[in-house]
Amino acid sequence: MTWILGDLLDKVGAIVNDDAPATIHDNRISTWPEFTKASNSLARAFLAAGAGTDDKVAFYMRNRPEYSECFAACVKARLIHVNVIYRYCHDELHYILDNADAVIVVYAAEFRENIEALKPHLPKVRLYVEITDGGASLEFARPYEELANDGDGQPLGIERSVEDGLFIYTGGTTGMPKGVMWRAGDFYQGILDVGKTIRAVPNNPDQLLAAIAQNGRGLTAMPTCPQMHGTGFALMLGTLVSGGAVLTLPSASFDADEAWAAVDRHRADRMNIVGDAFAAPLARALDAAPDRYDLSCVESISSSGVMWSMENKQALLSHLPDVMLIDSFGATEALGFGGSVTTKDGVVATGKFTVGETARVLDEDGRDVVPGSGQSGWLASAGSLPQGYYKDAEKTAQVFKTYDGVRYAIPGDHCLVEADGTMTLLGRGSICINSGGVK
Repeated sequence: MTWILGDLLDKVGAIVNDDAPATIHDNRISTWPEFTKASNSLARAFLAAGAGTDDKVAFYMRNRPEYSECFAACVKARLIHVNVIYRYCHDELHYILDNADAVIVVYAAEFRENIEALKPHLPKVRLYVEITDGGASLEFARPYEELANDGDGQPLGIERSVEDGLFIYTGGTTGMPKGVMWRAGDFYQGILDVGKTIRAVPNNPDQLLAAIAQNGRGLTAMPTCPQMHGTGFALMLGTLVSGGAVLTLPSASFDADEAWAAVDRHRADRMNIVGDAFAAPLARALDAAPDRYDLSCVESISSSGVMWSMENKQALLSHLPDVMLIDSFGATEALGFGGSVTTKDGVVATGKFTVGETARVLDEDGRDVVPGSGQSGWLASAGSLPQGYYKDAEKTAQVFKTYDGVRYAIPGDHCLVEADGTMTLLGRGSICINSGGVK
């Protein structure tokens, strides 16, 4: 399927209701016309600074509306998004910006000291853009607000391609973080492939646009985890392309009561989290004040990246009996390994998943593991896949392998295949501590 995200966002912006929100952040609500104008203006500013097709734009910020606006600007200008793990400092930060060959860095004012220290060591960067939050920018940087409000915000009118890409740097279980290279349309197709196991999804752009035109707006979704993490990024991207509103929280650290209050106030339909680190405090907040929030708007909560225990799922369902809890098993290199859905009427054991349509469990020689054999194997996906790791052919060859003419992503997850065809996750071959998506 051909998904050209820059073209799609142009069309979505033209058909969504004028009063429909695109981003919501505390008291800041940006409607789709405002979002479209800002992203078009930013795209023009990036190109005017000398950025060309496939140049890299680094996103150095926490969850905020500017992340969505900048991403839209990138796909419209045919530039490549690069996520920056904002917990990194100095050497690690320099590594990502340098390894990605970033020519533009968009950063929040809270990180200005790190940027100022690194600037002499980043000769490839042509433009620094500071989200000033009302203050003055560094002398060498352009204020974000100035660029987003400059000009008439009309569409760029450029020809885009299915080859237009995006990067997601993975924390990596071994060695330094690696840039996973995706065609942007393939990544969106991967999101749809995951979603279609749960609900109806559009089969083509015309079907997507027709649904948006009929409804006038999309759903409101809240990435409670960082947008720089693949899980939060995927929800943001899918929400924007479907004409919805991306709801983000203003606090630097996760606060469960803040999250539930935002869901209640803005009537969020969907949330996503990263396992028990989010699920446990969300459940505790409801235990402490079960009648404080009206959460009847919530349709689903999804998780990816780490285990989500049945204990915390059941705790949430005791307060949210009509919500689907979706446990999606994937990786930055492959989105659709498998999944499970827990509701008040159906319980799935922790770590147990239904294998995705394009996933297989293979032994060391690339042969299918026999269900019920007790033999563990490597989880492999042949669905929508990235092109590999940026500037790392050796690692690309280790993870992306071809058997019988079919290309697979095999990031290193071990599992058993039960007699009924479900899989039980055993873990990664290389173990490390994961804190907030950072290894």
